[in-house]
Amino acid sequence: MSSQRHTGSAPAGATAMDYNSAFQSAVARVRAEGRYRVFADLLRRRGEFPRARYRNTSGDVREVTVWCSNDYLGMGQSPCVIGAMKQAIDEVGAGSGGTRNISGTTHYHVELERSLADLHEKEAALLFTSGYIANQATLATLGKILPGLIIYSDALNHASMIEGVRQANCEKHVWRHNDVAHLEELLKAAPADAPKVIALESVYSMDGDIGPLHEVCDLAEKYGALTYLDEVHAVGLYGLRGGGVAEREGLLDRFDIIEGTLGKAFGVMGGYIAADAVICDAIRSWAPGFIFTTSLAPVLAAGARASVEYLKSSNHLREAHQERAATLKARLSEAGYPVLPSETHIVPVHVGDPVLCKRLTDALLDEHGIYVQPINYPTVPRGTERMRFTPTPLHTDAMFDELIEALGAVYAKYAKVKVA
Repeated sequence: MSSQRHTGSAPAGATAMDYNSAFQSAVARVRAEGRYRVFADLLRRRGEFPRARYRNTSGDVREVTVWCSNDYLGMGQSPCVIGAMKQAIDEVGAGSGGTRNISGTTHYHVELERSLADLHEKEAALLFTSGYIANQATLATLGKILPGLIIYSDALNHASMIEGVRQANCEKHVWRHNDVAHLEELLKAAPADAPKVIALESVYSMDGDIGPLHEVCDLAEKYGALTYLDEVHAVGLYGLRGGGVAEREGLLDRFDIIEGTLGKAFGVMGGYIAADAVICDAIRSWAPGFIFTTSLAPVLAAGARASVEYLKSSNHLREAHQERAATLKARLSEAGYPVLPSETHIVPVHVGDPVLCKRLTDALLDEHGIYVQPINYPTVPRGTERMRFTPTPLHTDAMFDELIEALGAVYAKYAKVKVA
């Protein structure tokens, strides 16, 4: 039945489309480039993160150490988060019951939005089901609301921002990564009275560098542009209360729209924007990605709010996180590994070949119980393939020792490279 459907009959004189072959060919191209991805079957141990159980394709289970989680502070394992979620599911059950406009707005959502607005010192916040949707829906909707809009997007912005800009159906310009001179050149060429949005990230998660926030704010003021800042890899991690790099730099009031995620440092799931109340009101009234999507389950909203509030007063975790990242960078560099320059908690190790990158990470997992994903195209440009380590406050010195030893073994065996 299935094969007949996929290769079925065609009108006389026409050739039937072989759908299965097209899909198989698409996958084969990815395999041929060495960037075919395999999901790791993991079960985290509550209270033992970053340890987890890994089940291979044969069904064998072994303990591994996770080195690539975006749960940067381990808040997905925090008792305060788990407790809030248990209480919420006992009180109201599982799902939200619908979109926010129908029956999916609960008091948990209202409280979480208030907490997020306070975190970023804004009048309001608006929840989405993911950070991707928050970026895509908001940027696309700005193009509908602001006639004649011109969007200026950093060249290394996340795929969700690129998709949002594309769907905005307005004039757009890509400025060279972190090149404010190029940005000003583009701004200067536009009509002075045209509405403009400058979109960038604070922490770029593959290289670990930081956007030129001060300079962008100055240019936005000079040329009458709105500012849109993606802080997904910074919220919870920077600033005295975890408000991100904008908080750390004293720029919260100069960014018109701040976008963040609840699925990384906050350890749960979801995305949001924080802005003036009228901006959030307009986006919620116009964005299909908000209007037609079932809202976050109350249990997720409860856990996320507990995490946000906890981290507002837990700067010690941020300090410990920075120390762990700095220590790992130093240890890897001392051992001779090509650690890419990084100003942040991201620890990228350059490999430069997709096949070798996957071979190394497969060997780390299968032979040494070290789980780190290869980062290949299209996440990063071809030729810049890497391993991306994200140490947390819960990674111990003993775990660092295990990692360095395992890297030495797999490099010697598969890369034929001996490190110091």
